Order: sequence, then structure tokens, then C-alpha cells
Amino acid sequence: MQSGLQQVDRRDQITAFALADLTTYLPCDLMTKVDIASMANSLECRQPFLDVRFVELAASLPIAWKFRRGRGKLLLRRAFGHMLPEAIWNRRKMGFGVPLDHWFRNELKPMTHDVLLSDVAKGRGLFRESYVARLVQDHEQAVFDHSRRLWALLFLECWMRQWCDA
Repeated sequence: MQSGLQQVDRRDQITAFALADLTTYLPCDLMTKVDIASMANSLECRQPFLDVRFVELAASLPIAWKFRRGRGKLLLRRAFGHMLPEAIWNRRKMGFGVPLDHWFRNELKPMTHDVLLSDVAKGRGLFRESYVARLVQDHEQAVFDHSRRLWALLFLECWMRQWCDA
């Protein structure tokens, strides 16, 4: 089986990497995540720029039409630039963040208390009880966003219960 880069043949580097992403990263990761998230919320998502004819056209265009002086999306900017504010065109890429900070103050609050502050978790002796309790308290009172730490601790404890306590 050929890798994504081996399949793109004699293309410029940018087109080669874009096509490698198109055949590997998009279907095996990003599109799967979008599909799961959209179906979970009864949404139907479409990726109009992934239409076969559109992709073939884009791959056939000279690189100078797509990328110049470190800036990409030249055709998109020319065709649709007047429709979006400059701040949108010039901002950095951003992923879809998970609202962990909110969840730990709301939906995950009971689970956090039941799991992280339980006698079972305390009895493991892996972490100082007072430290974990302080993380939970500071986060819930919005003193500091400890959501990433709490997420890691919560799933470590869930993993321990699943695989070590059974």
C-alpha cells in the first residue's frame, strides 16, 4: 500500500501535502470526528470543498494561484474576500475546543466529586488528597482553570477502576 505522499506523483510540495492530507488525515481523523459529533446532535454536515470535481480542479491549478509569499487560499480570498472581515481571513487556525472548564463546573461536577474525591481514589495514595480537593475547589470557584488537570486525573481514576480494580 502506498503512503499518501507516494500517491500524489509529480506535484509541487504544497499540492502533494494537501492531497496526502485529503487521502489520509481527512477521512481517517477529521471527517470521522465531524461525522460523530454531527450525528450525535442530529445534524447533517457537508464538506463542499471535497466535491470530487472541485478537488480535481484545485489539484490541477498552478501553485502560484493557490499560494504566494507565505499566504494560502489566494483564489478563495479573491472570490470571497469581500464577504468576510479581514480579521477572519488573517486569524490563525483554530481547532474545535472542548468546553472542559464549563463541564467541570456543571455537567461533570457530580462525577468529579464522586470519582476524584471518593474514598477509593484517596485510598490509592497516588496523589495528595488535599491537593486534588484544592484543584476541584479552585476550578469550581473560577479561581483558576484546572480543567486539563482534572480531566487527566478523572480519566486516570476511571482507567484504574476499569483495569486495575476489576
